[in-house]
Amino acid sequence: MKRKTKQKIVKTSSIIILLLGALIMLVPFLWMVSTSLKNLGDVFKYPPTFFGSEIKWQNYADVFHTIDFMGMMKNTVIVTVVVAVGQLLTSAMAGFAFSYLEFRGRETIFRIFLFAVMIPFHVMLIPTFVIMRDLHLLNSLWALILPCIISPLGAFMMRQSYMSVPRSLGEAASLDGCNPVGIWWKIYLPLSKPTLATLAIFSFMQTWNDFIRPLIFLNSNQKMTLTLGLYNMMGNYATNWGLMMAAVILSILPVLVLYLCLQDFFVEGIAMAGLKG
Repeated sequence: MKRKTKQKIVKTSSIIILLLGALIMLVPFLWMVSTSLKNLGDVFKYPPTFFGSEIKWQNYADVFHTIDFMGMMKNTVIVTVVVAVGQLLTSAMAGFAFSYLEFRGRETIFRIFLFAVMIPFHVMLIPTFVIMRDLHLLNSLWALILPCIISPLGAFMMRQSYMSVPRSLGEAASLDGCNPVGIWWKIYLPLSKPTLATLAIFSFMQTWNDFIRPLIFLNSNQKMTLTLGLYNMMGNYATNWGLMMAAVILSILPVLVLYLCLQDFFVEGIAMAGLKG
């Protein structure tokens, strides 16, 4: 009885701690929603209140008149989708090569490739800028796409996922006359859906929220992404924070919807990524 009681106390305490942690993480988001429904006077009211004197839904409509929200959304979607698809394709192929194919120096090349994960992307900004300038791709969406379609972290995740697939499946298909491309496409790729979904979420979030690259590579309002548009909503002397928070909420909805749709794959993919080294 004492053991069961102790287990119940530990379980209950764990649930309470997790709920408190979830609540702490939700407070900033809920406060952002609250601010998006306030007028400017209620935002700076002291003591602060969760609800203003009126619920101002007009803030969400005003976003579309204040900035070219749909144009920025279009640019962001194009860049994000192309980068995500590119990373999924290149990572899946690299992961298969490093896990299944036998060639000289495979492990050494993989370690060198993986070393790129530890290099901060800020270090590569100046060389990337010079390359994009020489290719005459500055102030175009390609300057945001081409440097990001290869992901060392994605290749590592896919390799770890493929290492959990029995090699005998590929060898059996090879005996039946299937070439390496067919083995990858018909066997390994379908079995790695959770990891692919996880990588898709990582890639989508990173590209969607990217600020420094658009800031450096773009200088045209027609090519601007959402992160730059939100930044430009800040005035030199005053900022309408209710309008700003409404724009932020509208900008994060696609990422939130994607995560809700793929959350089961996300959890499974994270678990599978660390099964084998």
